[in-house]
Amino acid sequence: MKEFRGIPASPGIAIGPVHLHNDDDLEIPEITIEASAVGGEMERYRAAVSRAVAELERLRLRSGIGVDPTLLDSHILMLQDPEMESSVQKKVLKTHKNVEWVLESVAEDLMIKLSMLTDAYFKDRMLDIRDISRRILAQLLGTSGRGSLDQLSSAVNVVTTSLLPSDAIGMRRQFVLGLAMDQGGTTNHTAILARSFGIPAVLGTGRVSREVRNGEMMIIDGNDGVVILNPVPEVLAQYQNRKKVYEAARQDAQKSTDEPAETLDGKVHHLLANIEIPEEVDIVLANGAEGIGLYRSEFLFIQHGVEVSEDVQAQAYGRVLRGMAGRPVTIRTIDLGGDKLVPGFFSGQEENPLLGWRAIRFSLSLREVFLTQLRALLRASVEGKLKVMFPMISGVEELEEALLCFEQAKAELREKAIAFDEEVPVGTMIEVPSAALVSDHLAKMVKFFSLGTNDLIQYTMAVDRGNERISHLYQPFHPGVLRLIRMVIENAHEAGIPVGMCGEMAGDPRMALLLVGMGLDEFSMNALGLPAVKRVIRSVSSTEVRQLVDQVLPMARSSEIEEVITAYSKGRFSTK
Repeated sequence: MKEFRGIPASPGIAIGPVHLHNDDDLEIPEITIEASAVGGEMERYRAAVSRAVAELERLRLRSGIGVDPTLLDSHILMLQDPEMESSVQKKVLKTHKNVEWVLESVAEDLMIKLSMLTDAYFKDRMLDIRDISRRILAQLLGTSGRGSLDQLSSAVNVVTTSLLPSDAIGMRRQFVLGLAMDQGGTTNHTAILARSFGIPAVLGTGRVSREVRNGEMMIIDGNDGVVILNPVPEVLAQYQNRKKVYEAARQDAQKSTDEPAETLDGKVHHLLANIEIPEEVDIVLANGAEGIGLYRSEFLFIQHGVEVSEDVQAQAYGRVLRGMAGRPVTIRTIDLGGDKLVPGFFSGQEENPLLGWRAIRFSLSLREVFLTQLRALLRASVEGKLKVMFPMISGVEELEEALLCFEQAKAELREKAIAFDEEVPVGTMIEVPSAALVSDHLAKMVKFFSLGTNDLIQYTMAVDRGNERISHLYQPFHPGVLRLIRMVIENAHEAGIPVGMCGEMAGDPRMALLLVGMGLDEFSMNALGLPAVKRVIRSVSSTEVRQLVDQVLPMARSSEIEEVITAYSKGRFSTK
C-alpha cells in the first residue's frame, strides 16, 4: 500500500481500478528554414489555428451538461490571440526555425514565467497555455487523436501527470470515478470541471502517475487530498464506509438547496459563492447560492496583461452578471502585486511582498489602470445586480481616495453618455487589522463590509500560512481573531450596513456556529461548501449560538475554543 498527498480539488471519495492516461509529448522537429520561407511558415501556423478553433467549436457543441461553453470560448480567444501570433512570427524571423519548434519554444517560455510566480491561480494557467499550444502543434504535425479518455468503456480512476481542460471536457465522464494528477491546483480549469462533473479529484500529488500501473486498485479522497494505491483490506473497508457516509450526508444536504439559510428561530442569513473565473457560474447555481460574494477579477490580467482593455473587462463582468440572472454579484477590484504577479510587468523583488505594493495600493498608484477597471465595472452594471468592493483598505484615507476614483469613473462615463447603474453599492474588504480597528469610521463611508479572513488571520497573527515551519500558528479560532470579527460586525450593524465574509473561514461548518452567533449577515465560500454550511444554520437557533459565542470568547486559548465548538457540533451534524 502506498499513500500520496495532494490538494483536495473536488470533494468525494472514489474507489476503483487505475487508468493511466499519458498525454504523450509530441515529437517536435527542429528545422532551419530560408528567409523566403517565413511567410509560408506563418501561413501554416494560421491554418493550424483555424483548424484548432474549428475542433474546439465541435467539442463545445457536444460537451453537454455541466460544461460552461465560455471555458472553451476562452481557449478559442487564446488560440486567436494576435500577441501569440506576433511572438511566434518574431521568433521565426529571428531564428529561421520551423513554426512547430518556435511555437513550442514560445509556449515553454511563457509557462516558465508562470511557474516562477507564487500565486496558485496564475500557476494554474500553465495548463491552459499547454492546452492551446498542444492543439495547434497537433494540427501542424498532422497527428490524430488526443488520448484515450474519449474511448473509456468501464469505470476507472484516471491518473495522469496533467489533464488538459479540453481533454477533460471530451472524456467519457460516466466512466470516470475519480481523478488524480501530479500537477495542478484548485483554480486549475480541470479542477473546476471535476467539481462541475461531481468527480472526486486530488491534484498536485507530484509523482502518483510515475508509481502506478493500469488496473491497480486506488482510493481517491477528494475531501482530504489523499490518494491510496493498493489499499490493504481494512483500509479499503474503512474508505468504503466513509464513501457511504459522505454520499448520504451530501444527498441530505442537497435536499435543502432551495431552502433558505434560516435558523430555527427565524433569523435569515445569506449564502453566496466565491468564484475565480466566469466558468464557475453553473457550479454556483447548482449548489443553491443566492449570489456571488467574491468574484476575483485577476484572471483577466494573466490572459491580457495589466493593461487589459475596458471592453474586454466589461464583457467578462457582464457575462457573469447575466449568468447570475439578477442575483447579486460582488466583484473585487484587482488584487495584484505581492505574491500575485503578472508576467512581464512587475520588476524586482520586494523583501516583504505580502506587506508591499499590492491590491488597492497597486491600483491607486496606477490610476489609469484602476479607472479603466472601474469604468468597465460600471458599464457592466446594466447587465445585472453589481456590487463593487476594494481590497486591502487599511484606513479612512485610502478608502476616500478609492471612492474618489469611483466617482471620477462615473463622471467620465456620464460625459460620454454611456449607460450605467448610478446606484451601484460600493463596499470594502476588512482584511487588515487597522481596518478592523477603525471599522466604525469605515462603515459610515460604504454600503457593506466583507471580511477577508485569509489575510485578516495572517496579518493579525503575523503568520505566513505558506511557511510550513509556522503554518500551525495560523489559527482561525484564536480569540484575538474572533474578537476582531465580532467588533467589525457590531460596528457595521451600528452604522446600518450588512457584513459578509468571503475568506475560507466562511466555509467551515463549525465556524458557522460562531459566525451566526455574532450576527454575520452573509457567508461566501467555494460553492461546493454551501450545502453543509446551510445545514448547520438550519439546525440551530440564533439564541443558542449567541450563548455559545458568549461562552467561548472569554477563553484564552484557541485550542480551548476549538474543542468546545467541535464537541458542540459532534452528533448534531456532519462537519465534513
